[in-house]
Amino acid sequence: MIEVNKLNVELYADGADLEGMLEMHSKPYIKGLTTNPTLMKKAGITDYTKFAREVLDRISDKPISFEVFSDELIEMLNQGRKISKWGENVFVKIPVTNTRRESTASIVKSLTSEGVKVNVTALMTVEQVKVVNDVLNPDVPSNVSIFAGRIADTGLDPISIMRNSLEVVQENKNCKIIWASPRELLNVFQANEIGCHIITATNDILKKLSLVGKDLEEYSLETVEMFYKDATAAGYSI
Repeated sequence: MIEVNKLNVELYADGADLEGMLEMHSKPYIKGLTTNPTLMKKAGITDYTKFAREVLDRISDKPISFEVFSDELIEMLNQGRKISKWGENVFVKIPVTNTRRESTASIVKSLTSEGVKVNVTALMTVEQVKVVNDVLNPDVPSNVSIFAGRIADTGLDPISIMRNSLEVVQENKNCKIIWASPRELLNVFQANEIGCHIITATNDILKKLSLVGKDLEEYSLETVEMFYKDATAAGYSI
């Protein structure tokens, strides 16, 4: 097992709770942060711009992605331009399509041609990666977020898709592939093994980094103790 401080894959924290984001931002091994409207809704965020500016007032030294939320392509473009002006460390998240399956490639091309850093998100196929890669500006930093966890949820092993996607963008030195929506800490080491540039994970997963290298016999005993204490506290009898 590779030590955490020797990982080549960059660790990003995915969340929308300001306190939790600041906690992860303070850790040297967290290289960036991401969020999305779903996480923000779950966190009770009602004012998108206010929340984003509060975050950026506290976090300005690591890249952070904020997502457009319009379903109309022209309005996506307008939102993207506005979001990009919030800070030098901001990446504008653009979904790979809108809800009508209309490609956002034209939006990505327009934004990156203007020097806007983008994070194209919700990709799940190599073909989608190819379409996006063709319109990226190689002179502008960009991210491509492939939802490996959701791919795995369908019963498919995402490894081959991730490997092939890395090959697609290898000529673009400013583009980084993100392993998104991981389901367990093991995914961090899988992403590292295949040479993925970034993996973004929720705080719940990232906090399990403290378990890396833990003695399994000791972990087994702790699990037995947990079961015993919970059964005793519940007052169970047979």
